[in-house]
Amino acid sequence: MSYLPQTTNNKAKELTEKQQSFLDNLIQTGGDPKKAAELAGYSGNYHQVIKSLRQEVIELASDVLARSAPAAAFKLVDIMNSDAPIPQVSNKLTAAQTILDRVGVSKSDKLDVTHSSGGGIFILPEKAPIEIQAEEAEYIDNYEEEE
Repeated sequence: MSYLPQTTNNKAKELTEKQQSFLDNLIQTGGDPKKAAELAGYSGNYHQVIKSLRQEVIELASDVLARSAPAAAFKLVDIMNSDAPIPQVSNKLTAAQTILDRVGVSKSDKLDVTHSSGGGIFILPEKAPIEIQAEEAEYIDNYEEEE
């Protein structure tokens, strides 16, 4: 079973065989990027590999969390229904809640903006004419050249 998301987006980045091997090995090693890079044939700094595959690694992590969400939900229900003492129950609860939060099952902050207009016409009151009165004035040019 592959954890890699199957995308049909034509704009998807074409991965080399080595890059695809790195992502596959990332799953096999339980998320250890150093071991995954070595298994894929990369030598030296594996940070560059992660940097170049940043978006694919994020998608992979999201997919792993999404696949773990049902197990997390069932664990919460099991803990809730259990009468027996459960070792490390608070750690298990926290882990299950965190997984569910990250995949959007609970604690989602949503803003619903609904707008409905009842006609779409807004009528303003009639504008009254404004009369401006001015006095006649003589223009004085202060910058006249002196003779």
